[in-house]
Amino acid sequence: MTLPKFIIATSDKDHAGVPASRSTAIFRMGMVYQHADLLKAGEQCLGGGYYYIDYTSNTIILDRSSYDFGKPRWHLIDTLVVPSAYQGMRLVYKYDDRYQDDFDVSGNLRIVFQ
Repeated sequence: MTLPKFIIATSDKDHAGVPASRSTAIFRMGMVYQHADLLKAGEQCLGGGYYYIDYTSNTIILDRSSYDFGKPRWHLIDTLVVPSAYQGMRLVYKYDDRYQDDFDVSGNLRIVFQ
């Protein structure tokens, strides 16, 4: 059964005019069997999880962790390349513990739409 999953990937290629670097990552989401299905050849994954879209607040809510790659490692990213179809939507990651506050991806990272 396919589920709504996302990954944060790094690549050696430039994306949307943003030079490839270790601090630039690509946001990719889709209905897949495994998180690894979202990874393209030559990419490394910095974690992933599941998503749902809250249309009332215009927010993509990210949560949990990938069984393949673990929780997203946001601290390694400065710039996130996001598909232009999601421009205008806010990205928020909700930790599944009671110790950490939600991570406002849109507010804490530079977002570039491709």
